[in-house]
Amino acid sequence: MSGTHDHAALNRSAALASITMASVLVAIKGYGAWSTGSAAMLGSLADTALDLVASVATLAGVWVAGQPADDNHRFGHGKAEALSALFQVVLIGVSAVVLAIHSAQQLIAGGRTEEAGEGIVVSAVAILGTLGLLAWQRHVIARTRSLAIATDHLHYQSDLILNVAVIVALALDQYAGFTRADPLFGLGIALWLGWGAWKSSQEAIEQLMDHEWPEDKKARFIEVLAMHPELRGVHDLRTRTSGNQDFVQFHVWVDGNMTVTHAHKVMDEIEAKLKAQFPDVEILIHPDPEGHVGQSGVMAEDILKGV
Repeated sequence: MSGTHDHAALNRSAALASITMASVLVAIKGYGAWSTGSAAMLGSLADTALDLVASVATLAGVWVAGQPADDNHRFGHGKAEALSALFQVVLIGVSAVVLAIHSAQQLIAGGRTEEAGEGIVVSAVAILGTLGLLAWQRHVIARTRSLAIATDHLHYQSDLILNVAVIVALALDQYAGFTRADPLFGLGIALWLGWGAWKSSQEAIEQLMDHEWPEDKKARFIEVLAMHPELRGVHDLRTRTSGNQDFVQFHVWVDGNMTVTHAHKVMDEIEAKLKAQFPDVEILIHPDPEGHVGQSGVMAEDILKGV
């Protein structure tokens, strides 16, 4: 339980850091967009403003996900992270569409930025602050595997690219005379945001739909499971992930003459070995007498064959 509490505290710290950084960046980018009239800077501002809203949603998501299981949520609240991630995806998608429309209008009108120096300074400051935030988020993600923090991390990774793009666009427009650089970069940023939203949505949807574990993770689990000498077979393996909590259930074949007491001891031994390798997994084991099959199709097949 202490590990779960530590994870929740780390996730909250990362979310609060995101909110603080986004608030600072919105203020300085707002000034930068006003002083330069840059579509690329405006796009960066819009992205950061939505990052601020998304970071608040992340804080709410990780706070709810960190609550212990209760009578109405016996499997915990982990899916709150996936819901938070989907909310962030919607915000990213909206910002991409709005920025694309604005950039296209500016491209057609042939508008130029008004000034570059202040916008470049603002973007450079934003890059330094974002690098610090990303370093802390990576530390938290490595410890907690939080989907909400990982999605927020993607936002700020894209923010780095956005800030570099703003600097390049302003420099090309003001110092190289490439008058269409700014709206073209704005369109590029919009496409980047849209692609990021699409990628971010996939893992959240998989968690909400109780998608099975990746094959390599499932294979490692089966290898550990196969180590117990009294197992005669395993079938009907089901896996899913909710937030940073994994769930797995399966049927095992044991000697049909085994007593209930001995069978219970074997199940405890199996669970202990699995927990040592997969500490964040909740395991449900159903023992069957060897040869008994209550399922059909692939669920009835012994997954230990060939292991």
